[in-house]
Amino acid sequence: MRDIEYDKPWMHLEELIEASDFDSIRAFLDELPDDQTALALSRLDEDLQAVLFSQIQPDHAAVLLRHLPEVQAYELMEELSTEAAAAIVEALPSDEQADYVGELEPEQAEEILQRLDVQTAQSLRALAEYEDDEAGGLMVREYVAFPDSYTVKDAVSDLQSNVDKYRDYEVQYAYVVTEEGVLAGVLKLRDLLLAKPVHRITKYMVEGPQTVSDHATLYELRDFFDRTAFFGVPVTDHTNVLLGIVRRSSVEEALADQNADDYRKAQGIIQEELRTMPVITRSRRRLAWLSVNILLNVVAASVIAMYQDTLAQVIALTVFLPIISDMSGCSGNQAVAVSMRELALGVVRPSEVARVWFKEIAVGVLNGAALGLMIALVAYGWKGNPYLGLVVGLAMAINTMIAVSLGGTLPLIMRRLNMDPALASGPILTTVTDMFGFFLVLSMAAMMLPVLV
Repeated sequence: MRDIEYDKPWMHLEELIEASDFDSIRAFLDELPDDQTALALSRLDEDLQAVLFSQIQPDHAAVLLRHLPEVQAYELMEELSTEAAAAIVEALPSDEQADYVGELEPEQAEEILQRLDVQTAQSLRALAEYEDDEAGGLMVREYVAFPDSYTVKDAVSDLQSNVDKYRDYEVQYAYVVTEEGVLAGVLKLRDLLLAKPVHRITKYMVEGPQTVSDHATLYELRDFFDRTAFFGVPVTDHTNVLLGIVRRSSVEEALADQNADDYRKAQGIIQEELRTMPVITRSRRRLAWLSVNILLNVVAASVIAMYQDTLAQVIALTVFLPIISDMSGCSGNQAVAVSMRELALGVVRPSEVARVWFKEIAVGVLNGAALGLMIALVAYGWKGNPYLGLVVGLAMAINTMIAVSLGGTLPLIMRRLNMDPALASGPILTTVTDMFGFFLVLSMAAMMLPVLV
C-alpha cells in the first residue's frame, strides 16, 4: 500500500477524500514533495477536488491551490460554493487574491467580494483596475508601514502587538509614511530594534528610497531588478502614495509565465491546456486553430497543384521547395521576435508599421541575397544548370524579404487590432511564407521551363 501511495499519490488521496479523513489528508500531503503534491491534486476528479477544497481549512486550501496549474485552479474556484471560495480567497496573498477574483464570472466575483471584509474588498477592486503585467497588478499589499510620527517604542510595540498578522509577511524593511500615506522613507528592522526607544523613527530611516510607478511595465520592473540587488521595491502612484510592494520573485515568475504563454501561442495552443481536461474541450480548443490553418494549407497546396506539370518536368524543384519555405519561415519568426520584444519594451508604437517595414526590408535584402546566392550555388553544383540556380536563388531572396516584412509588421498590426501579437508567429506566418515560396519557385520555373528541362 505504501508503494501505491507514493507511486500514484492521487489514488491514495482519492481514498482519503471518499473516507472523509481530512486529518490524514493534511498529513499525507505534508509528506509529499511539491512536484508529487501537484501531480496528486491535478489528477483528482473535478468533483473530488471540489470536495477536498471545500472541507479542509481555508489556509491549507490556499497553500494547496498554488500547487495546481493556473487553469485548473481557476476552474476549481468556479466550482466551489461562494462561501468556500471566499474563505480561500481571504487566506491568499493580495496579489493572488486579485488574480483569482479577476478570473471569475462578474456575478460570482461580486458575491465573493461581498463576503470579504470591506477593506479587503476595496483593495481587490483597486487591484483589479491594473493590468496583470504592470506593477499595480503584481504588487502585494502585505507590508509593514509606520506613521512618520511614531517613536521607536511605538513601532516596536506595533510589531509585537501584530505578530500574528506580520508572521507571514516577507519583512526585511518597514516603510515610513506621512499622514496622507506618502512614502517618506525606508527603515531597516535591524536599525529599528537597536535604536533608542525615545527617538522618532524618522531619525533612522533612509530618505528618498527608490520606487516604481504603479503603471511600470513588466519589462521595466525586470530592468529595475537587473540593476539592483533588491528583493522588493515600493510601488507608488503619481503623488508618491505608497500602494504596495513588488517582489523580485513575482517579476521573475510573471516573465516565465509570459514566455511560456508566447511559446504556447506560437505553437497554435491559444488557451492553456492540460491532459486532465475533458477530451471534447481539448479537441475543440485545438480545432479552433487547426481549422484555420487547414484552409491556409489548402491554399498553399493549390499553388503546387496549379504547377504540377512544371514539377513533373523539373523533378529537382521538389528538393528545393521545403528548403525555401523552411528558411523563409525562420527569417519571418526572427522578425516576429524582434517586433514583440520592441513592443514589450515600449520602444516601438503599433502605428509605426511603415518604419518597422523599412528597417526589416533592409535586413531582408541583405539576408535574402546571401541565402539566395548560397542555395543557387548548391543547385548549380548539383545539376550543373545555372538557370535552376537562378530560379531557386531568386525565389529564396524574394521570399526572405516577404517573410521579414510580414514577421516584422504583423505583431504591430495585431496589437493595433487588440489581438495578441504572439499569434503572428507559428502556423499562420509559416503557411503564408510557404504559399509565397511555392508560387515564386513554380511560377518562375514555368516561365523558364525550356531552359530548365
